[in-house]
Amino acid sequence: MPQKAMTAGAVLVLLGLAGYVASGAEHLTALIPAAIGALLLGLGLGARRESLRKHLMHAAAAVALLGVLGTASGVFKTVSFVFGATLERPLAVASQTLTALICAWFLIAAIRSFVAARKARS
Repeated sequence: MPQKAMTAGAVLVLLGLAGYVASGAEHLTALIPAAIGALLLGLGLGARRESLRKHLMHAAAAVALLGVLGTASGVFKTVSFVFGATLERPLAVASQTLTALICAWFLIAAIRSFVAARKARS
């Protein structure tokens, strides 16, 4: 699981940096995915220590959940766009949607891992 947290974190950092550069280095909010990614990356790195793994992976899952909830509006705007709505800031909506998908992927993987670990203990 730490590797998945680090992978998701690295991808989010790259997404945030790319969005910031694409915005002309004008909008600091484009770095929000990078902040979420940095948290996941740091938690994944720390979770490589066996003694910290359980707590840090739960913290990483919480960060991913907040990432999904915080970017859900972008997903709804993307769905609206598919059905004909216009987007005021398409780059921001794309970044929010990708952030939501990456965080959701990690959150699902984390939940599956937690369930498997629990079953293995009993």
